[in-house]
Amino acid sequence: MPMGHTATDQAGSGSLTATEHRLANGLRVVLSEDHLTPVAAVCLWYDVGSRHEVKGRTGLAHLFEHLMFQGSAQVKGNGHFELVQGAGGSLNGTTSFERTNYFETMPAHQLELALWLEADRMGSLLTALDDESMENQRDVVKNERRQRYDNVPYGTAFEKLTALAYPEGHPYHHTPIGSMADLDAATLEDAREFFRTYYAPNNAVLSVVGDIDPEQTLAWIEKYFGSIPSHDGKPVPREGSLPDVMGEQLREIVEEEVPARALMAAYRLPEDGTRACDAADLALTVLGGGESSRLYNRLVRRDRTAVAAGFGLLRLAGAPSLGWLDVKTSGDVEVPVIEAAIDEELARFAEQGPTPEEMERAQAQLEREWLDRLGTVAGRADELCRYAVLFGDPQLALTAVQRVLDVTAEEVQEVAKSRLRPDNRAVLVYEPVAPEGEDAEGAEGAEDTEEAAAVAGTHENEEAAK
Repeated sequence: MPMGHTATDQAGSGSLTATEHRLANGLRVVLSEDHLTPVAAVCLWYDVGSRHEVKGRTGLAHLFEHLMFQGSAQVKGNGHFELVQGAGGSLNGTTSFERTNYFETMPAHQLELALWLEADRMGSLLTALDDESMENQRDVVKNERRQRYDNVPYGTAFEKLTALAYPEGHPYHHTPIGSMADLDAATLEDAREFFRTYYAPNNAVLSVVGDIDPEQTLAWIEKYFGSIPSHDGKPVPREGSLPDVMGEQLREIVEEEVPARALMAAYRLPEDGTRACDAADLALTVLGGGESSRLYNRLVRRDRTAVAAGFGLLRLAGAPSLGWLDVKTSGDVEVPVIEAAIDEELARFAEQGPTPEEMERAQAQLEREWLDRLGTVAGRADELCRYAVLFGDPQLALTAVQRVLDVTAEEVQEVAKSRLRPDNRAVLVYEPVAPEGEDAEGAEGAEDTEEAAAVAGTHENEEAAK
């Protein structure tokens, strides 16, 4: 019997439940009681992300995520943060290709405060949105781009690979951060129109998980959200489907001041919500999911040609998912040596498939990750929203573990054979260059001191892709 089945049976339909409700204005509500600890998580997903943006206005969804923390009719300035943190809670918001979410985890007796705050900005943000807050957050987002993308080693790798993997004009061709030019071009009226179009109750899912009284929680939700009008002007998202295989290897060489040579690749994989996507997740876990994986054992332990090797899955529902490969080379090893070894391992895996031990380990690893997410009130609230927004059914979050465990070794082998091929990947090759004015000896010393940072960066990318 595969590892972890006892935990799965316990965490399945028996102990985790969710109920669904809908307000007259279209807001979908999902509630899940959990009285283990006196906390409650509030999660609000809006069905809008960077795939909904148009050319010339990239980054608007992410910019608006920041604007949502700039005050509303009854909460001025930074008041949302101050009120939540003052009540002992935590909060944040994130933007992806496919959604924007906002979330708070509160002491259970402060749940009403979190619901009121979310309702106030959903219903009245335009009252507080002005030129000053627009310029303030525009600068914040531009600085975020500099710090996390433009001015760090390998920082633009994901942006470059996305642009290669999805053709020009595709809704996923650009990443949520957006370009500097488009951020500069965004106007206050653009932001207002964006809010009117997408930040409506009938374009959102609200989940509340934790130590709650469902009847009282629903009463609060009706009280604070029920009077917010719906909006029916949302355009249909652009088509994101693509052929299963790219048909050629797309390649770009990047010469930058990076601590080590690197090979990064994005493979086109099945869409999220499918059995084939779960099989792909297992394949990448066997191949590159941690220090027991095939690629880590081959490149880092055996050949010693790399200092880090990871393979993770970026699940996407509206377009093909991406298998994200990230390898940092060791010393003076050339990238073609690494690439040949990777192709050899992928070909062997496609021919032979995973061993029973590898399947057991990979399924246990993904099971643990799923149970970790569902085991916290914040993680469960997020997953309930995700399945409601992207797949129409929040209950699917509670059965996701079993779907992974139902995948067979033959299905894992098949997805590897059909998708993990050289003609189905976009490739970035990083070649280090010395900083201007620095001699070769100085550059060599820098490589040694920054090697640990390169390894850490790989694991961050791997975790994000999961």
